[in-house]
Amino acid sequence: MWSVSSVRWAAAALVLFLAGLAADLTEAPTWLPWTAYLACYLTGGWSPAWEGVQALRARTLDVDLLMVVAAVGAASIGQIFDGALLIVIFAISGALEDAATKRTEDSVKGLLDLTPDRAVRIDSDGLEEAVNAENLRVGDVVSVRPGERLPADGVVVVGASDVDQSSVTGEPLPVSKSVDDEVFAGTLNQAGTLRIRVTKDPSDTVVARIVALVAEASATKAKTQLFIEKIERRYSIGVVVATLAVFAIPLLLGADLRSTLLRAMTFMIVASPCAVVLATMPPLLSAIATAGRNGVLVKSTVALEHLADVTQVAIDKTGTLTAGTPQLTSVTPIDGRYTEDDVLRIAAGAEQFSEHLVGRAIVRAARTRGLRPPDATDFLALPGRGVRAHVAGQTIEVGSGRSLSAITPVVDHERRGTTAVMVAVDGRTIGVLGLDDTVRRGAEEVVRDIARLTSRPPVLLTGDAQRVAEQLATSVGVADVRAELLPDDKVATVRRLQRNGERVLFVGDGINDAPAMAAAHSSIAMGRNGADLTVETADVVTIRDELATIPTVVALARRARRVVIANLAIAGTFIVVLVLWDVFGNLPLPLGVAGHEGSTIIVALNGLRLLSNRAWRKSARHVHVPTSIDKPDHFTQQLH
Repeated sequence: MWSVSSVRWAAAALVLFLAGLAADLTEAPTWLPWTAYLACYLTGGWSPAWEGVQALRARTLDVDLLMVVAAVGAASIGQIFDGALLIVIFAISGALEDAATKRTEDSVKGLLDLTPDRAVRIDSDGLEEAVNAENLRVGDVVSVRPGERLPADGVVVVGASDVDQSSVTGEPLPVSKSVDDEVFAGTLNQAGTLRIRVTKDPSDTVVARIVALVAEASATKAKTQLFIEKIERRYSIGVVVATLAVFAIPLLLGADLRSTLLRAMTFMIVASPCAVVLATMPPLLSAIATAGRNGVLVKSTVALEHLADVTQVAIDKTGTLTAGTPQLTSVTPIDGRYTEDDVLRIAAGAEQFSEHLVGRAIVRAARTRGLRPPDATDFLALPGRGVRAHVAGQTIEVGSGRSLSAITPVVDHERRGTTAVMVAVDGRTIGVLGLDDTVRRGAEEVVRDIARLTSRPPVLLTGDAQRVAEQLATSVGVADVRAELLPDDKVATVRRLQRNGERVLFVGDGINDAPAMAAAHSSIAMGRNGADLTVETADVVTIRDELATIPTVVALARRARRVVIANLAIAGTFIVVLVLWDVFGNLPLPLGVAGHEGSTIIVALNGLRLLSNRAWRKSARHVHVPTSIDKPDHFTQQLH
């Protein structure tokens, strides 16, 4: 692997190449462009040359070394510009790959910061002592105060609180925890103090398994390369052997050294894969640039090629198909003396000082309706239950509806997968609020587009409850739902799909999605609110969180692949014709260079067609082909 400094060396090589080109165009003295180009050789070529030599020691031959040899050969017969261009292409490609790898490694290491370094352990005498979290053992009891992250996986033995465990399960709302409830390392304790009995060694926590899964899957995935790289060894060996033959055989038959060397160098130039490299890179890079202008960051050409292979899409729920924040969807009065507005206004009065997501959603909904929350005093957060406050001399409680499971509105909410929140005045329930994680705009249409593009409907993978997941899936048209999944369960599901022959694209946003992303053939992260590790692990990032870009970028990747195939055919044809001409005829060097450069220009221009926004619009139209008045077709109806 190239060192991190390869980024700086590649940048220097590019600057020197451009300086040489400028000197050429301005007809500067010959020594000036040659000096710049030779410096470009040194800065951009030393690393691949060294790696190539190391590969030779291991009895392998890679295309990087072939490029350096071809560049040196080009310089030896006066075609130093061609050689410098090859050097720059490979230096930049290697530097970008190295930078992407380093950032991913740093993000995996950063995930460990979720788990605190220190923990407060309760000793046998009931006294608290600060210890390193890594020294905790199964059976230890630790204390976790409000605002602290949990140091280990375990079970609550004392206390009650709300715990934000979205980093592990993806659930959008904090979960009420009390005695005997399971909790996870790295999750955030929000309200009350908890005492937790450790049930897993620190090396075996869910967060630790996420780190291991991402590292393992990323290492396995890194073995997959571009098509052109898969054949590089055979091609490199073939060109070297053929060049030696073109040089040695005429010499043995009595040809003079100069003409033989000139023919061999001409052969190496016309046989060098410069046109093939440009046949591959411009279409892919142009597609990446076009996607970037439309709010989608594709991290590499390998990522784009993987995207083109996708046959099955798996989508996370919270933060991906949904916005990840709760919104009030219903207000149901129970006491006839109160209207919907009364119930909501009273609830907002009690919740106006709350930092809980549910409280914020209630206050936001009241203000949207133009309701002014009444003044409240004696506000008190009740860990695991809700809030209490005094409003106009009355005690208002807003919280979990679990104790009211027999009330019809609560039963209806639970059946629909909606979070039920009761509102009580002086101990008497006056109404029930329903809150849902809102579906992103256009989600149903995106599901249909994905089904058209891959010829199969997407799969929903989520750590949320089965009932909630099924309710969401029904509303957007997803039939296959896999719910209540921990991160390693998502990985297992993705790998099971891929063992069945599918090339899976996983779309998600949370830390808990990162291992599945690394294991999938391709992955897309929702970038606006996505976790850092997820954004770094994913191959593609939707910068503006627009779901509609997902099928469009897949269609664009497929179009880029078609252009690559056409370009390879063009470049291959030129190489074969020029090589045969040089071997069996007398190909003049200027004509060989012209043919080589001509094929390079043709394939480059063909690839650059994907730079226009028209390519993005065509890809969008390709996936969304509405029928008359946009009625769903027979296949789409089956999704529902």
